[in-house]
Amino acid sequence: MRISDVTASNKYLETSEQKLSELGKSKSIALEPGELFVSICATVGKPIITNIKCCIHDGFVYFPFLKENREYLFYIFSGGELYKGVGKQGTQLNLNTDIIGDIKLPIPPLPEQQKIAQFLDQETSKIDKLITKKERLIKLLKEKRTALISHAVTKGLNPDVPMKDSGVEWLGEIPEHWEVKRVKYAFILQRGYDLSSDQLIEGIYPVCASNGVIGFHNKFNVKAPCITVGRSGSVGEINYIENDFWAHNTALFVKEFINSIPRFIFYILLILDTKRLSAGSAVGTLNRNYIHELLTPLPPIPEQQKIAQFLDRETGKIDNLITKTRTSIDHLKEYRTALISAAVTGKIDVREH
Repeated sequence: MRISDVTASNKYLETSEQKLSELGKSKSIALEPGELFVSICATVGKPIITNIKCCIHDGFVYFPFLKENREYLFYIFSGGELYKGVGKQGTQLNLNTDIIGDIKLPIPPLPEQQKIAQFLDQETSKIDKLITKKERLIKLLKEKRTALISHAVTKGLNPDVPMKDSGVEWLGEIPEHWEVKRVKYAFILQRGYDLSSDQLIEGIYPVCASNGVIGFHNKFNVKAPCITVGRSGSVGEINYIENDFWAHNTALFVKEFINSIPRFIFYILLILDTKRLSAGSAVGTLNRNYIHELLTPLPPIPEQQKIAQFLDRETGKIDNLITKTRTSIDHLKEYRTALISAAVTGKIDVREH
């Protein structure tokens, strides 16, 4: 059993892709269906009840001598309160069998354990359904955002404008007065520059790497506004930078805009799917020359400005809704944890439910 199997599961372990040889089995602990075990590294403290025969390694602990209701114990270990102030802090929090063994558990009579588990099954199921619904909403909002950007930068804002065949399969028809150009005739990308930790001097200028800002330096090498594209690491990640910055060597930056404006090009890059261009690279890096050869629609600059302003406004609305939905999910998760903690410590009388 791998930590990732537990991470991917909720309450019950139903399957595992990894199989053990007889030798591997002899060096592991074999569990029967219905057993509860807890991860003590990586996804620290996560409990799981197995519904299959499985083997665990020393990244887990199990409880052969605890005869309590397994569902009740699952919720006991699901409550975040149990691990507060325990564990060894290194690069990540790690527990061990001694630490787990010293934790005091609230153990009511078995019939009450069953009632608590049933109550929590019912109530957490309601919360989980709400969370799933909100997560689905976020997914739909992201899809709507992508579709909105794609339509605006390829079709424009005027639904009545005459159209023409772009000659590019993925573009289809574009407004008649637009051009289609290779990226290198709309903007030029440049690789960023090395900056070791020894060279870094604390300052006011952000250091922008493939995944965004990673620190601040006392010098800048790119004037804002500008755009970065992840070259290695977070390959293809697009960031719009509004202040002068130091472009790190893990990122590409736009050195020159040709008959184009930064904000419109930012939206163009979001739909060009530059991540796929790293697929042919053995080391998973993005070559700027591959991007330069891509074809892009290019309207007149005044229209680029209108499209960028429209997208800033409309995507801003979507982003705000996504943020509110994420906050709502966080609150639901906090409530779920608090509910479990209250139920297993007797603060809620489940006989009333």
